[in-house]
Amino acid sequence: MNVQRTRITCPILLAALVLAACNPPAPTATPTPLPSATPPPVVTPVLPTLTPVPSTATPTPAGPQPLPANPQQVEFQAGDGQALVGTYYPAAVNPAPVVVLMHWAPGDERDWAAIARWLQNRGLPLPVDTPQGQPWLDPSWFPSMPHYLSFAVFTFTFRGCEGGCQRFTRDAWLLDARAAVQTARELEGVDPERLVTIGASIGADGAVDACDAGCLGAFSLSPGAYLNVPYDEAVAAMEALEPPRPAWCLAGEMDSASASACRSASGTRYRATIYSGAEHGMLLIQPEMDPNPMALILEFLRSAFGL
Repeated sequence: MNVQRTRITCPILLAALVLAACNPPAPTATPTPLPSATPPPVVTPVLPTLTPVPSTATPTPAGPQPLPANPQQVEFQAGDGQALVGTYYPAAVNPAPVVVLMHWAPGDERDWAAIARWLQNRGLPLPVDTPQGQPWLDPSWFPSMPHYLSFAVFTFTFRGCEGGCQRFTRDAWLLDARAAVQTARELEGVDPERLVTIGASIGADGAVDACDAGCLGAFSLSPGAYLNVPYDEAVAAMEALEPPRPAWCLAGEMDSASASACRSASGTRYRATIYSGAEHGMLLIQPEMDPNPMALILEFLRSAFGL
């Protein structure tokens, strides 16, 4: 009997063990917390500070730009319709004070070529080979022009005077001088309210005779009423302007007509320089003269323009 109970019990126990092995007890789960209902804080990104890169472009200066330095031919007319030709030397500034240069009877506007470029002061080549006896074309002895000064310059040739005047046409030349002053005022790049005139011989009278209310001064080398206007009367007209305009006169002591003309004039801003010789017109422009005529021209320009 005991043997039989043992045989019955073993299969049951084995089945229980197999069932236990096939269905192990469920493991105890660790609870996972639920996400918080509060939203996460908003993080504002920090952007890097950008340093502006400086521009490499050169800023454009305010105001009109200077014209090219090369001389320009200008065609214009006198009051009677006579066609004339001149040369414009633009300054390094814009608008610029302008100097009108008037030649003497033995020459034409080319006599002023070296002086025009000296006044322009823009580094253009100056004459190297100069004719014998014409020191006004030799810039080697001219005083240094301050680097900050640059003048617009206008030269012209009186009618009938290409290569030298063939005959005297006094009244017509006065028309030419006045037309040149008006033309200079209208040139591009000049200040029409800042104009002076400089001339020699017939141009010396043209300079003062054509220096009207819009002209700031006249510099004359050897005037002599060559355009039928007495020099002292022309200076008196400039003195009557408000304010009075400077008029400067140079002459040789033995150049009687010009010396008399210089001595005849007066005024609060008038100045005469009489040299001991007989030099006339452009012949006064030479290094041996004392005081230096080119230094006087520069001094005159400073006075007239208030530089």
